[in-house]
Amino acid sequence: MRLMLPPADPLSLALLMVVYFGAMGFSGFFLLKRWPGLQPALYTLLALGGVGTALSGLWGLECSCDLRMILGGGLPNLPFHVRLDALSSFFLLLLGGVSAGVLLFSGGYFTGLSGSKAGTMYLRMALFLGTMAGVFLADDAYFFMLSWESMALVSFFLVLTDDDQEEVKNAGYLYLLMAHFGSLLILVSFGLLATHETSGTFPSLSSLTFEEMGRTTLSPSIAFLVFFSALLGFGAKAGLLPLHVWLPEAHPVAPTPASSLLSGVMLKTAIYGMIRVFLGLMGLDQISYQWGIVVFLAGAFMALFGILYALLQSDPKKLLAYSSIENIGIILLGLGLSLLYLKKGSPVAGVIALSATLYHSINHAFFKSLLFLGAGTMIHASGKTISITWEDC
Repeated sequence: MRLMLPPADPLSLALLMVVYFGAMGFSGFFLLKRWPGLQPALYTLLALGGVGTALSGLWGLECSCDLRMILGGGLPNLPFHVRLDALSSFFLLLLGGVSAGVLLFSGGYFTGLSGSKAGTMYLRMALFLGTMAGVFLADDAYFFMLSWESMALVSFFLVLTDDDQEEVKNAGYLYLLMAHFGSLLILVSFGLLATHETSGTFPSLSSLTFEEMGRTTLSPSIAFLVFFSALLGFGAKAGLLPLHVWLPEAHPVAPTPASSLLSGVMLKTAIYGMIRVFLGLMGLDQISYQWGIVVFLAGAFMALFGILYALLQSDPKKLLAYSSIENIGIILLGLGLSLLYLKKGSPVAGVIALSATLYHSINHAFFKSLLFLGAGTMIHASGKTISITWEDC
């Protein structure tokens, strides 16, 4: 009899948790179709995957690891490349920490669902977490886009949970449209990064790895196109104005635990993508300080727009959705300052600004998820939509 040994490194643990989310999702789907009363127990078991994901991130930060692995699968001669470094470790900690609490809440929140709907919701929640973890672990454009598109598709179905309502359908299809528009722009940025200026050849399979992309020398005009495409592509997911139109429509109509993950975690995948492209794949040598000013101004406008529109809302979940736009704007303020300071030769100020960006990312992930759960609890307990007016304040 062979003993099951624990993972030897944080990357192996993180990959194990991705498999765990998938296995639990499909097994829970069939179990809940027959025994819906198992929801609290199964969501608790799924929350253990969140704890394991958080531990893999914490372990990676503690050991300052930069681990890489090549996995079988994918297309012929194009395996999956995965990597766990400080940046991915941080966002895995964010994902795991938030999801563990949300999943424990979900066990009670979804108790009233029928067998078929309970199983479907459980599967969607599990796959949503697994695909987001895949985004943070991807080390090539192919695996990244596969995880990114899978995340978008699963979140689309989470938004469409109550698809018997016309406003839910409209919000879901608007979200899907903006998600694919953003994905197209991200593909453009990856394609430009994978094309070596010196050879001018079409991207090869080996050039799709992030390591090879990081070695690409770009002309100033191509570098700007990469920056612009990545900013708008990831910005479509983050709610960057004017690509924000889906966010205040989709987040409020999703089930409360899904809204918590959409706002608390999924928006941060866009922040992760921006940092990975700007500071990782392009590097300081190929960025301009003016780009930092652009990101800073975009963040400032988002923050002002988000808080002003949040003040006008009476629906608590829509208020929180606009508040998420504001907070993503604050995060982009820090990222823009970081790019500006690092490029202008002020590394201490740049590191402080980047630290503030990451701090508010995890700060917003936890408090906004908690606020969505609180709003959902009020709605769930009252059985109707709560309306907030200035007279109530």
